[in-house]
Amino acid sequence: MIYFDNAATSFPKPESVYRAVDNTLRNIGASPGRSGHTMTLEAERIVFNVRELIAGLFNISDSSRVIFTNNATSALNLGIKGVLSDGDHVITSTTEHNSVTRPLKSLERKGVEISKVKCPDEGKIDPKDVASQIKGNTKLIVITHASNVIGTVLPLNEIGNIARKNNIIFMVDASQTAGCFPIDVQSMNIDLLVCSGHKSLLGPQGTGVLYVREGIDLKTLCEGGTGSDSEKDTQPRFLPDRYESGTLNTPGIAGLGAAIEYIQDTGIKKIREHEKKLTKLIIEELSKIDGTIIYGTTDIEKRAPIVSFNIEGFDAANIATILSEDFDIMTRVGLHCSPDAHKTIGTFPSGTLRFSFNYFNTEDEIHAGVRAIKEIINSKC
Repeated sequence: MIYFDNAATSFPKPESVYRAVDNTLRNIGASPGRSGHTMTLEAERIVFNVRELIAGLFNISDSSRVIFTNNATSALNLGIKGVLSDGDHVITSTTEHNSVTRPLKSLERKGVEISKVKCPDEGKIDPKDVASQIKGNTKLIVITHASNVIGTVLPLNEIGNIARKNNIIFMVDASQTAGCFPIDVQSMNIDLLVCSGHKSLLGPQGTGVLYVREGIDLKTLCEGGTGSDSEKDTQPRFLPDRYESGTLNTPGIAGLGAAIEYIQDTGIKKIREHEKKLTKLIIEELSKIDGTIIYGTTDIEKRAPIVSFNIEGFDAANIATILSEDFDIMTRVGLHCSPDAHKTIGTFPSGTLRFSFNYFNTEDEIHAGVRAIKEIINSKC
């Protein structure tokens, strides 16, 4: 089996991730912060240690500002809806995932004004276009680090500088880049950072992260038991408890911690170089096939390991089905929950076929995928 759907969920995971999840389920299994016995204390230690790992990975000075969520979607909703109110203005882009687009659309019906900065066909964004949209009531800039459709990496440093100079909260969706690109919340002026635990961070599903800069007070979306201030009928004011009601996914968090340790031991630079090599290779090989249209920037340095394409005269969904059923190659087809991105590159509503890679993919797999595409084309000609 060849797995080219890592932009949805990375597979496989490092072996240490499986061991960490299994060990936590089998041998710990208690709720962190809910009692004083040895098992719950061990669960609490695991959660704290993983917060520290995340803080170190992104240069976060205070790990209590790291909030665990069920996924990146939950984190984006908490950040977006926690910041914006009626009368506020938000700036975003035309390459965002529905996890940004839909919460914003919901808030638009409640009086929030939205400006979408248009991106050209390659999905790039000009920071000057972001600056030109700023108004007196602009409260938030929310931008993806890299599109999950075309992989184009956006200039966070420049946009972060613009946000900081104008006293605007800067929120980054790093679902596709956390773990395979260096991210520094301090130097990039990121106020709210969202990460998916199960993509390039190589952790289990059911894990997400929201970093909240000191001085930002989000409205809560969920209130309940936190194991702290239990004598009160109001939510705690301190972090992380304020935004972590209910029992945490301790086995998932343990697995995420093991994944981050694997990334740190391997080195993000090494991971990035390998994924760049795979991305460059697939683009070169697909470009040799007549009728192939590859979307996104040709600059590998500014591209995540994501390649969306179509082949003229062929239905992408049919190709994906044949790849799965006849060649045991797993891909993704359609709109990828990002209709705005497809409108940007002109592939709406049919979408594209997407190959996405991680550190465990190989050059031999790339060649096998290209051979399969050629066989499919030749069999239909």
